[in-house]
Amino acid sequence: MDITDELRAFVATAQTGSFTAAAEALGVSNRLTSKYVAELEARLGVRLFQRTTRRVGLTPAGEDLLARAPAVLDDLDDLLGQVADGSKGLTGVIRISAPVTFGEVYVGAMLGRFAQANPGLTFDLRLTDDFADLASDGIDLAFRLGQSQMLSLKTRKLGDFRSVLVASPAYIAEHGEPRHPADLQAHACIVDTNRHQPKRWRFFEDGRDVIATVQGRFHVNSARAATELAASNLGIAYAPRFAVRDALAAGRLVPVMQGYDCETWPLSAVYLEGRQLPRKIRALIDFAVNDIGGAEIL
Repeated sequence: MDITDELRAFVATAQTGSFTAAAEALGVSNRLTSKYVAELEARLGVRLFQRTTRRVGLTPAGEDLLARAPAVLDDLDDLLGQVADGSKGLTGVIRISAPVTFGEVYVGAMLGRFAQANPGLTFDLRLTDDFADLASDGIDLAFRLGQSQMLSLKTRKLGDFRSVLVASPAYIAEHGEPRHPADLQAHACIVDTNRHQPKRWRFFEDGRDVIATVQGRFHVNSARAATELAASNLGIAYAPRFAVRDALAAGRLVPVMQGYDCETWPLSAVYLEGRQLPRKIRALIDFAVNDIGGAEIL
């Protein structure tokens, strides 16, 4: 039996948590998927899964194998893709992680544009505001907002995204516009708990840091939710520009306190260190670098 089929069955089962879901993802029968996994266990002489009536869970040996098997399969796909490049182009699955709002605003549509030129690729986009563990979650590429502290990851900077302070015209008409960061203490501020220091908003004046400590009735873990609350006249939001772009263009929100510069943070594509980057991942990163420059979302 082909060990690559066995590994693909193992990885699909580990990532989905069941033989049935793995079989659907692979386009084979449940029985064949179970057979492939059993043959791999026999080949290795270890149990890879703890089986229950509802779900399969990884053994320590299975966890070790899952940490490396997706990369091995990707490298194999990349090798075969290079050999068949003239006729087939890029093939296989790309698993991507991105923050929820940024993924909804930009990444989904960007993948659509990339897919048009690469019909042989399949995409698995997972949106979460938690930092995904690329190795254990089988993620090929993650988009990260802010600094990454993990030494096991390689980083390709895509640009810098800017924050912007916004409120609705109706809120400004009723409560007035803050002119200085200290004025924010007297205003209803919508706190985005995804920020590194949610209640400490940082601004710059002539290169000097100015910190505002804010309070508010609404604490949310979504830049999009903060934007909608601000557009509903419920307070002032400090959000990434990509999250408020449409509301600004429609006049539902307006920038405030424009005499101060707002924070900027790096936007990066990250991937695992210590392996050759598959051609399809390299192609996607290069596409994102060029595409994001024309998207005008940062």
